[in-house]
Amino acid sequence: MLPVHYELTVAASHDAQPPYHLATMHAASNQTESAALRTLLCSLGQIVLQPNACTGAFLLAAWLICDPRLACAALTGAIAANIGALLAGHCEKDTRNGLHGFNGALAGLAAYTFVPDNATAAALAILAGFSTVWLLRPCSTWLRARGLAAYSLPCLIVTGLWLPFVNGGATTAPGAHVVPLALLPAGVLSGLAQAGFAHGALPGLLVLAGIAASSRHHAMWALAGSAIGGGALLLLGASPASFDAGLSGFNGALTAIALAEGTWATVLVGILLSVALQLLAREAPFPVMTAPFVVATWSVQRLIRQRTANEPGCVADQITAPGAQRRVPGSSRTG
Repeated sequence: MLPVHYELTVAASHDAQPPYHLATMHAASNQTESAALRTLLCSLGQIVLQPNACTGAFLLAAWLICDPRLACAALTGAIAANIGALLAGHCEKDTRNGLHGFNGALAGLAAYTFVPDNATAAALAILAGFSTVWLLRPCSTWLRARGLAAYSLPCLIVTGLWLPFVNGGATTAPGAHVVPLALLPAGVLSGLAQAGFAHGALPGLLVLAGIAASSRHHAMWALAGSAIGGGALLLLGASPASFDAGLSGFNGALTAIALAEGTWATVLVGILLSVALQLLAREAPFPVMTAPFVVATWSVQRLIRQRTANEPGCVADQITAPGAQRRVPGSSRTG
């Protein structure tokens, strides 16, 4: 028979170790939480066409510096959209890569940007973010058959349904286009920040760093797109305030990223086309947001496909957008 103190020691040592099933459950819970956080950050990164959680973290930091409301807006919209994707039974892999959450994040950002009341903006961000997922599948199916990507189209449709009824979405009026050279870099960086409805040189620098963390090639073109697009609009009559806030450069930056895998001439044509479309959009009664980027990118991609298809002995390749996960022929940044 063992001594009493030995039995107590053995019993105590067994009690000190957690049961195996509890340790397994704890590890599984940590993995689930980590996967959920990565999905959320990838949703934010996809705003600048990067399926990268590190990019999303940089964007989140940019919003916190610019205006914490923007960070709340993006998170609210992305969470609502990802929940909607889960309920709709969308591809889990695409959800993890942020393809279902980024339109929701953009819809949330639009709600907080154009609606001054926080409670109303929060409710609208949830509804709009959730709605983008249900639009994504039909939009993606129609566009995929034509070799195109949905990009921010679901957000544009959802926001376009309520934005005309909100007072305060006016664009900046054109004015004198003389900007001190020292302010030009700040305006270019601010153009990158405006891809996520932020503004300012420091937030723009964080966005640039986030893109570079995923692809230095895309970061280079994003900077060039903001500089060329913003500079062209400034020369064509955009106000210095609009340039300084980044409103002139963000469509060019996004277009450059989307076409970055093509030739430099292709990217340049896309940027200039987005500039032309943004000039036309100045007459619109409400902000068109990223519509010039979407239409310009589609137009260039269609031209490339038609030109390739007409070449003897060549088969037109599907153009895959940055950040997309190719699942079937013609699939790109879609749901």
